[in-house]
Amino acid sequence: MFRGPRGGLLRRSNFRDDWTAARAEAGVSDGVHFHDLRHTGNTLASSAGASTRELMTRMGHSTTRAALIYQHMTSDRDRHIAGKLEEMIRQARESSDPPTSGT
Repeated sequence: MFRGPRGGLLRRSNFRDDWTAARAEAGVSDGVHFHDLRHTGNTLASSAGASTRELMTRMGHSTTRAALIYQHMTSDRDRHIAGKLEEMIRQARESSDPPTSGT
């Protein structure tokens, strides 16, 4: 996504200067840190439906603790979950036998 001043990859030895220049050239705020890209990417992956295990693999983590950080509750996900629950209830009602009367 970002390249060094000569078009090459960003290097650890001059990363700070290259990151600052790349961020300025892209019009990204000074308050955005490089790690924010990782956080945003993994939060979006979680919102797209990535499981905890999938997030762990993407990030290279061996425990669930770090992966759970990226699984924020968003209003879109909340609506999606509510819609799925509603669909499950509707299907269960449609597939059940109609109640019989006591007569």
